[in-house]
Amino acid sequence: MKLTLSGIAKKYSDETEAYKFIEGIRWADGIVCPHCRGVNTASLVNHRNGGRKTRTGKTTFRRLWYCQSCQQESSVLVGTIFEDSKIPLSKWLLAMYEMNSAKNGVSSCELARKLGITQKSAWHLGHRIRFAMAHSPLAKKLSGTVEADETYIGGKAKNMHKEKRERVIQGRGAVNKVAVLSAVERGGQVRSQRIQAISSKNIHDVLRARVSKDAILNTDTPLSHDQVGKELAAHQTVDHSKGEYVKGNAHINTAEGYFSQLKRWLSGTYHHVSEKDLDRYLAEFDYRYSTRKAKDGDRTQGAISKIAGRRLTYHETTAKRAGN
Repeated sequence: MKLTLSGIAKKYSDETEAYKFIEGIRWADGIVCPHCRGVNTASLVNHRNGGRKTRTGKTTFRRLWYCQSCQQESSVLVGTIFEDSKIPLSKWLLAMYEMNSAKNGVSSCELARKLGITQKSAWHLGHRIRFAMAHSPLAKKLSGTVEADETYIGGKAKNMHKEKRERVIQGRGAVNKVAVLSAVERGGQVRSQRIQAISSKNIHDVLRARVSKDAILNTDTPLSHDQVGKELAAHQTVDHSKGEYVKGNAHINTAEGYFSQLKRWLSGTYHHVSEKDLDRYLAEFDYRYSTRKAKDGDRTQGAISKIAGRRLTYHETTAKRAGN
């Protein structure tokens, strides 16, 4: 069945069916116990009258599995973005489809209205989904022709951490802005990351981790790119200060177009995002951009397949970070 919004609302409003759907994606090659990692060692705990009584006497429709190896009960939600959430799994699926199909993004207020939950719950739910969308550090590096560029994302000075404000006042950063570096594979994927400052070392560290050595790097002329450019197959530049934007196959128009879309998306839907949360918003936009040729249902299923090992607690999303 192709995944659609109406299909999710019709079929997966039943919690048992929603659990079966997630199990089919996460355990496509066999049931894996999240505690001992045993494969196909668990059996389904029998439900009574379509549900199972909890310690408090309430009926739960969670599908619980008992592992014969480690003798522990668990569900497909353990170790995922869904773990310990009181929001029904059916609403999680609706939220994931909304965030993967809405090209302009979905605010927490809009999610709250559509799902019938509080804005606080919708905000945390959205960040958990963005966390799942993020590229793994072990993801395949960008190859072919890759364009790298930097930009600044706006922010209010009053919301900055004290050390950040001091750097701005001392002239070591753009006023009220956060630096972002993106590497865009022509016709392919993108990797974006918030960086503390636009410097040769920061750019070198990010591109070395994200770009394959056989790639052809395209940048503008700042010397900050020269070091990493020497480690790749080729390094092509254009000089914007001289009115040079295309030189043969050398240009960064794709990266600049990406930044234009990113800024319109952020300002149009979210208006303002905090510096400490920016990486998760970048992960969301990167994922939709990288899967732009996929259908909405396939993109959603791709995001669901990334839920394992991506727990994000409410404390982690609200805790203050120092020194950014």
